[in-house]
Amino acid sequence: MSLAEGLQHLDRSHAAYLFGGAADEITLQANRQAWQDLSLWPRTLRRLAGSHTRTDLLGRTWPTPLLVAPMAHQMLAHAHGEQGTALAAASQGTGMVLSCQASQPLEAVARAVLDDPARGPLWFQLYPQPRPDDTLALVRRAEAAGFEALVLTVDAPVQGVRDRELQTGFRLPAGLSAVNLKPAPQVPLAELLAGAPTWEQVAWLKEHTRLPVLLKGVLHPVDAAEAVARGVDGLIVSNHGGRTLDTAVPTAQALPAVVAAVAGALPVLVDGGIRRGTDVLKALALGAAAVLVGRPVLAGLARSGAPGVATVLRRLQDELVAAQALCGCHCPAQAPTLGLLR
Repeated sequence: MSLAEGLQHLDRSHAAYLFGGAADEITLQANRQAWQDLSLWPRTLRRLAGSHTRTDLLGRTWPTPLLVAPMAHQMLAHAHGEQGTALAAASQGTGMVLSCQASQPLEAVARAVLDDPARGPLWFQLYPQPRPDDTLALVRRAEAAGFEALVLTVDAPVQGVRDRELQTGFRLPAGLSAVNLKPAPQVPLAELLAGAPTWEQVAWLKEHTRLPVLLKGVLHPVDAAEAVARGVDGLIVSNHGGRTLDTAVPTAQALPAVVAAVAGALPVLVDGGIRRGTDVLKALALGAAAVLVGRPVLAGLARSGAPGVATVLRRLQDELVAAQALCGCHCPAQAPTLGLLR
């Protein structure tokens, strides 16, 4: 399903929020182009009997290396919202990272899928809140609800300059909000920057939760190496889908350096511009343990709710199976043995 199909079902300003990027949207477009610029170099005559898409992540084996990326306010796309997305993901063995800016209660989303034995990982995305007590309260709710990891987003101390949203006058409609967060007043920029995530906050979070902590938004290998030294449990190479810093490096280009910097000490995941099963295989070939998919999921949700999301994820899974076979790849763990040409 193309993004254009999803756009047809949305109010113009809602589409600008859900599908737009920062400034001139150069990074938004570059994310997609960077995957397209990589060519698979298939192998032949390799044994494919028993091929599968199972992947190991944070000490467990999951059906597929696909997760739904954290995306806010999914009820803008469809009344099914995050619960519909989670149910669709579970039906396809796909993981789900729930945004802390979700439009439905985190407990309700978890209850909908937690007992499904065929689902993928269920993680909770976290932005540090202005008051540490509020951050800790969110963490405790996520733990109690059954989420299996925390994904701390570290690349958005301020919101990106989103021209498309400004041009369309985007506002959240009445009755829709980030229901898991306390209402917060607008604060001056200096105060906002003073509360930006730091390595000390990462250490604090690690001390105050029993869950694994992954950092989302890491692009530089120096930061990746620091994360290893700090005992972080995983990294997600991400530029926020091109929604924060325009002209930031595409994730497909940043991924190899981050993988090299961690040297196998922790799992590295990636998002940004992934549209096809061949993109997933390329990410795995570059050393990613799994990938997160965003806008295609929103397009499916906008078109037909949970069934639309399931269709998108099923297509990606089927395309990955085909790409693996056509490249002589038995399973995701074998993908790094494949060649890629630029």
